Amino acid sequence: MDLVFDIGNTETVVGLFTEGELRSHWRLASEPRRTVDEYGILLRQLVVLAGVEPRDIRYATVASVVPSLTQVLSGACSRYLSLDLDIIDATTPLPIRLQVEEPLTVGADRIVNTLAARRLFAVDTIVVDLGTATTYDCITHDGHFLGGVIAPGVTTAAERLTDRTAKLPRVEVAQPGSVIGRRTETCLQSGVFYSAVDAIDGIVKRIQVEWDRPDALVVATGGLSPMIGPACSTVQRIEPFLTLHGVLFAREARTG
Repeated sequence: MDLVFDIGNTETVVGLFTEGELRSHWRLASEPRRTVDEYGILLRQLVVLAGVEPRDIRYATVASVVPSLTQVLSGACSRYLSLDLDIIDATTPLPIRLQVEEPLTVGADRIVNTLAARRLFAVDTIVVDLGTATTYDCITHDGHFLGGVIAPGVTTAAERLTDRTAKLPRVEVAQPGSVIGRRTETCLQSGVFYSAVDAIDGIVKRIQVEWDRPDALVVATGGLSPMIGPACSTVQRIEPFLTLHGVLFAREARTG
C-alpha cells in the first residue's frame, strides 16, 4: 500500500493506493506554518478513516514544489506513520528524459506527469495541469519532456483581478449559465471561466502547430480539470489524478 503526495503552492493532494488502484484521496491546504504534529495527526486520522491501518502502508512518496512543506510532511510521516518520505525531483533516476535547457529546474509535478503520460498513454501528449499555475507539458510517446508553457492559474488570475479592484467581489470558479452576465458576479464568473477555456484551446493549438503534432493527445489534469476540461474543444481526456499516478509510478521505478 502506498501513500503519495502532490504538494502544490495552494493545495496538497494526498492519495492512498492499493495494488496500483487509487483507493482514497484528499485535498489539503498547503500551509507550511502547520507543524509536524498537526500534519501528522491529520494524516493518521485520514488513513484510519479510510479503513486502513497505518502499519499496512509500505511507502510514502512525494512530488513537491514547496520545499518547506516537504520537510514538514517528511517529519509527519516519520513521527506518526513510521515511514520515510521518498522525494521525487529532477535528480531522481526515472525512465524519462528531461530534454530542456535547464533540467534541474523542472518542477517535480511536471516530471511525474511525464512519467504518467509515458506509462498510461504511450503517445505524444500535451498535459494541461490546472493548478496554482496552468502548465502545458509537451511529452513524447517514449517519455521525453520537451518543455511547454507556464501561465497564471485560473483561481490565481481571478483572485488577482478582485484583489486589484475595489468594487469587484470574489466569485467561485464555476461554469455560468450563459456567456453574457446579467449582474457583476455572473459577469465575473463568465470572464474567469471562458478566459480559461479559450486560453487553453488557444495555447494548445499553438503548441500543436509549433511542435508539428496536430494529433497529440491532450489531457487535462488538476482539481479544476473536471469542470473546465469538458468545455475545451481541444481536451480529449480528463485525468484529475494524473500526478498522483505519476508519483506512484516513480516510486515503483525506484523500488521495483
